[in-house]
Amino acid sequence: MRKVLLLALGSFALGLDAYVMAGLLPAIADDTGTTVALAGQLVTAFTLAYAVSAPLFASLLGGRRPRAALIGSLTVFTVANGLTALAPGFALLLAARVAAGAGAGLYAALSTAAASTMVPAARRGRALALVMGGMSTGTVLGVPLGVLLAEHTGWRATLWLLTALGAAALAGLLVLLPPMPPEPQVPVRDRLAAVVDRRVAPVVGVSFLAAVASLGLYTYLAPVLEATGGVHSVTPYLWAWGLGGVLGSAAIGPLMDRAGRVAALITTVLVLVAGAEALLPVLAPHPVAAGLALLVWGAGGWALQVPQQHRLLELRPDRGPVVLALNGSALYLGSAVGSAVGGVALSAGLAPRTLPWAAAAVAALGLAGHALATGRAARADGPRPTVALPSTLGDHEHS
Repeated sequence: MRKVLLLALGSFALGLDAYVMAGLLPAIADDTGTTVALAGQLVTAFTLAYAVSAPLFASLLGGRRPRAALIGSLTVFTVANGLTALAPGFALLLAARVAAGAGAGLYAALSTAAASTMVPAARRGRALALVMGGMSTGTVLGVPLGVLLAEHTGWRATLWLLTALGAAALAGLLVLLPPMPPEPQVPVRDRLAAVVDRRVAPVVGVSFLAAVASLGLYTYLAPVLEATGGVHSVTPYLWAWGLGGVLGSAAIGPLMDRAGRVAALITTVLVLVAGAEALLPVLAPHPVAAGLALLVWGAGGWALQVPQQHRLLELRPDRGPVVLALNGSALYLGSAVGSAVGGVALSAGLAPRTLPWAAAAVAALGLAGHALATGRAARADGPRPTVALPSTLGDHEHS
């Protein structure tokens, strides 16, 4: 597990960068002379680039050394954040966010696949949870601090903090990450086949819908809370959402390894996300109750991807990196779609208080899709044995 912790260092910086922008949107809009809805498209640009880069560059870099690709992707991510901090106008700011998202998407796909092969199959849930936990910890520790820093010194200072954290994570990987053998070259046609795989596609579809519901809504958390609860500082609520993410990420791996009921865990966390989002407009005027709703929402949203990844690895152990990259693309494509649609809705005059209800409906749609896919798979295949993902590292690499 010590080697997996190295990968989680980079995930920490990714988690901060992916979600801190939600708290900075009002400041960026004021500084660049745009609206909050237009500034929200910075999140769309980052997440869309993330979604596209994971499968595209994973295909181009297939068969190469994962260590070099991991370090290269984190380098692009770090440099792009520095350019974001320096961008004089909105157009260059948008371009820098695209570059940062591309580096983040490739790193996330490679680090998740590497973590799954660094440990025995019985500890895979914990390994995946560690990498995901790096992102959620970056959110709970970094996002509120980043917003607080922006309130006192400006939003660009937060981007410089992001650049410094990315550089620190990069230095750690350069010094401590051991060499890893390359993954087998996977033809592009095989990667495309995963998109229409009748076992893989429904699982990835659930990840997409969950991301639309959870990450898309999170982008506009500040205007939603201001409109529904008269909230002037969103920082405590960001702490609550991020703390829930850390708790959910930490608990789901051991729980999944022990219980083994992956489908039931997915159902549970989707119910939690939909319920918490539906209640948020009602609870927003009550700070403690709203904080609890955000805690549950964050826990469910972050916990979901660990059993989703585990399920994909069970379904297609022969295409582990491919299906994980596809799932990561769906996750951030859903975030991009949610951010874009939310911005369009607000620009069209939709009341911010209605966004959580719309997000809860999308989460419920994901729950229905999960139930249908699980039932169809059970009828078609019957009981399926768990298949261990083949390790490409050999026993001497296991921590």
